[in-house]
Amino acid sequence: MNPQKREHPVEKTSLHPRNKHRERYDFEILVNCSPELAKFVFINKFDDKSIDFANPLAVKALNKALLKQYYNIENWDIPENYLCPPIPGRADYIHYVADLLGSKNINVIPKGQNIKCLDIGVGANCIYPIIGNTEYGWTFVGSDIDPVAIHAAGKIIELNPTLENSIELRLQKIRKCFFDGIIQKGELFDLTVCNPPFHASAAEANAATFRKVSNLGNIAKTKPIQNFGGQSSELWCEGGEVSFIIGMINESKKFHASCFWFTTLVSREENLKKVFVALRKAEATEMKIIPMGQGNKVSRMVAWTFLSPENQKSWITSRWR
Repeated sequence: MNPQKREHPVEKTSLHPRNKHRERYDFEILVNCSPELAKFVFINKFDDKSIDFANPLAVKALNKALLKQYYNIENWDIPENYLCPPIPGRADYIHYVADLLGSKNINVIPKGQNIKCLDIGVGANCIYPIIGNTEYGWTFVGSDIDPVAIHAAGKIIELNPTLENSIELRLQKIRKCFFDGIIQKGELFDLTVCNPPFHASAAEANAATFRKVSNLGNIAKTKPIQNFGGQSSELWCEGGEVSFIIGMINESKKFHASCFWFTTLVSREENLKKVFVALRKAEATEMKIIPMGQGNKVSRMVAWTFLSPENQKSWITSRWR
């Protein structure tokens, strides 16, 4: 027996109870499902099978295997240097927003194609629509300011027939808008999701990438590769996360009757105070913060609605039952 062999918990209990990724990666099953992953798998110093999480090709191969094994996605790819997201964390967000819908529906999660969601910044990876459609049967509109990302996400949908009639993509032509130009007249969404750019500048994003790669054991690299990739629009924006979210909140008021729950991830706890000030100014009728623990990382989701209790009841009766 290797004296360095680590004992691992049976489950990652910090993840949502319905998350399919609570158990450790079973690389034997994943390689059997997606053989191209095999060349990236090795035995680490703890005598465990693993991959180099600082290698973008390895992470992409892992994602392909996870999507194939757990979500029946046969064909998934992203362009070089685009965001390759950690799927367990993305799945957590979807399960928590499902609970959010259920909390208004006598704790029964509304499922099926009548539930319509908007993913702001769908990206080339199309992860939220894939998981939301596979797990709950929801339909999605995915928006993005990047034509390359829209094209790549479109290829994923085209190559996986189960997604074709469930996900629509829309290019956001007004760069600083979130809902204008995307939500059409008379269109209703039960939910919006968003993973905002975290950083306020390219330099800040690059520094975060260096820290991430260093923490993964690749300290010697002077020009670190981004293990999860990311274009500038995916990683940073002027004013950073808090500016992005406040802009979304301010614009959401204009679409107060078009959506039941607006939601977004908030990565930095110190941003919550400004977010809630903006929500109060926008006169949201209800606000929620939902903590999410993902391994060593702690995140949270903020949700808000402008619907009165009476309008909420009418919405639920007409759309969810």
